[in-house]
Amino acid sequence: MNAVAHTQRWWKEAVVYQIYPRSFMDGNGDGTGDLPGIIEQLDYLKDLGVDVLWLCPIFPSPNDDNGYDIADYQGILSDFGTMADFDNLLEQAHDRGLRVLLDLVVNHSSDEHAWFQEARQPGSDKRDWYIWRDGKPNGEPPNNWASIFSGPAWEYDDLSGQYYLHLFSRKQPDLNWENAEMREAVYRMVRWWLDKGVDGFRIDAITHIRKEPGFPDLPNPKNLSAVPSHEMHRNKDGILNYISELCAETFAHYDVMTVGEANGVTIEQAPDWVGEDQGRFNMLFQFEQLKLWGTEGNDGLDLAKLKSTLTRWQKGLEGQGWNALFVENHDIPRITSTWGNTEHYWRESATAIALMYFMMQGTPFIYQGQELGMTNHPFTSLDQFDDVAARNLIKEWRADGRSDADMLADLQSSSRDNARTPMQWTRHTNAGFTIGRPWLAVNPNHQWLNAADQADDPASVLNFYKAMIRLRRAEPTLVYGQYDLVLDDDPQVYAYTRSLEGEQFLVLCNLSDDAWQGELGAATPAENGFCLGNYADAAAQPAIELRPWEARLYRL
Repeated sequence: MNAVAHTQRWWKEAVVYQIYPRSFMDGNGDGTGDLPGIIEQLDYLKDLGVDVLWLCPIFPSPNDDNGYDIADYQGILSDFGTMADFDNLLEQAHDRGLRVLLDLVVNHSSDEHAWFQEARQPGSDKRDWYIWRDGKPNGEPPNNWASIFSGPAWEYDDLSGQYYLHLFSRKQPDLNWENAEMREAVYRMVRWWLDKGVDGFRIDAITHIRKEPGFPDLPNPKNLSAVPSHEMHRNKDGILNYISELCAETFAHYDVMTVGEANGVTIEQAPDWVGEDQGRFNMLFQFEQLKLWGTEGNDGLDLAKLKSTLTRWQKGLEGQGWNALFVENHDIPRITSTWGNTEHYWRESATAIALMYFMMQGTPFIYQGQELGMTNHPFTSLDQFDDVAARNLIKEWRADGRSDADMLADLQSSSRDNARTPMQWTRHTNAGFTIGRPWLAVNPNHQWLNAADQADDPASVLNFYKAMIRLRRAEPTLVYGQYDLVLDDDPQVYAYTRSLEGEQFLVLCNLSDDAWQGELGAATPAENGFCLGNYADAAAQPAIELRPWEARLYRL
């Protein structure tokens, strides 16, 4: 085992819990989750066993993109509370041994940020803090790039008579990272939060901060009104200079955790981003695994590709860097609905998927409600969708002549709103999330799928997560051990070992609706090696036989 992989760091041993504040817990009854609501549930999180809380954006925002359009980097959105509430949350979390990460969103700001409002003025000192261009002679945008959220990536500004670039929504103008004054303003802001006691950041959309010089048009053989433009702004040459400077000016001076949202970074490039000798980020979120189901969301899991993808990242960073492990976040539908079987094997599939990813080498992230096995919402109307990406798609699809029924069927399985429905605390009204009217519809299955009921059920998804966290904390091999794939070609079972200094564990997960029987060879566990399983009588069963969606952990 390479010595680098043994380097002990608190953020390698941690388990991170992601909170989407608007949907977590409402402390004042207005229907929107808030910081006092999070404080109310800190004991729940401590009891779950997590070490770090990552809060999605809590800053002032017009909420065009649910807080990822920030109007003030050093304030708190009034919907969520006050800076005093945040200071209280930070203190209360630290008192319980919980660390706190914030979202750092610096590819773009809100168009309502004071920086942008000043930059709109021709001749302003901040004009070059954003990306402005003249339109084409015929009045069209400067180029034919599409926004990631669909439609043109340029918006005309009447005040200044130029277009500004927005890779996301038109209310999210891109910051110009070529401007040194802008970068220094970002660094001052980051240091301000770190000096306040924040324990690190998840860095949003960071691979997009460097754009193709010259902003050329893209080929357009299909004559689209705007052409998908990722190749023009995702992980472009020169971006690592910005990342190095950001880290050297901020994170390097603190004992903090950093995880970059690294869409477009390949495993071959990843060591440049997270290599322990590089001084950049601690870990990355890679998204290759999210391409393993269809856009319809109901095509099922391609297990062979999943094993290939995750193994490539496990082995590719072995001895060089560190993985961020996740299967859910605020941007993707619920994994049990997408990969699992919510009709016949809801609990089994939720826990099998959990064990599959949780015991790999890396830091596990749990998204709120994932530990309960929360599922997609049964949306019945297009009016129920809140997400800006969904709203933009509906507008685009309507222009293309798609029916409402067709659009609804697509968004039911693919919309980000599936991940953003309120946390299901109890079986009571509004799932115990609020005494008011919730900002987004509560999933009706809260009547049987909720935290309170699961806390009292030894066989619940919640208690399975607690058991996984306890085991990982107790066993260094499950943190630092080498990962090796077993049963490479098996179409049903994801199996791998973790090995460290003579100790070895086997993770065995049947990710299918069918029973499995096979041979494990040298990885066959002894009868007394059973550690954890998601069927009540698993300890008494032979390891070479698994029921549908059965998952077990053995010590070899």
